[in-house]
Amino acid sequence: MSVKFSKDHEWIDTAQADAAIVGITQHAQDALGDVVFVDLPEVGKTFEQGEVAGVVESVKAAADVYMPVSGEIVEVNEALRADPSLANSDPLGAGWFFKVRVSDAAQLDGLMDETTYAAFAQNA
Repeated sequence: MSVKFSKDHEWIDTAQADAAIVGITQHAQDALGDVVFVDLPEVGKTFEQGEVAGVVESVKAAADVYMPVSGEIVEVNEALRADPSLANSDPLGAGWFFKVRVSDAAQLDGLMDETTYAAFAQNA
């Protein structure tokens, strides 16, 4: 499986060779509740691992979306901007946030696999 998870509850899928896809986890969207707005990063902007790349707002709270790895934003999910509820209905699919060209693939090794993340999220 090519999906890894951050301690900040983002997932990153590196299956595509050109860019990795990033979104929030099922655990994050469960904690947030109904998502009503997303602030997505600008295409072409570069972020370091751990930097805030966007914001997701729900009826309960607002939360930062952190970069799971360093890289350049190459695409944002305009469908999510138009319909933020996709982050609730399909957080690991159609509710993705952005695509990033990873600048340091070694950072992926510091992220969690699905089993490790599931145990982490249970205690979060």
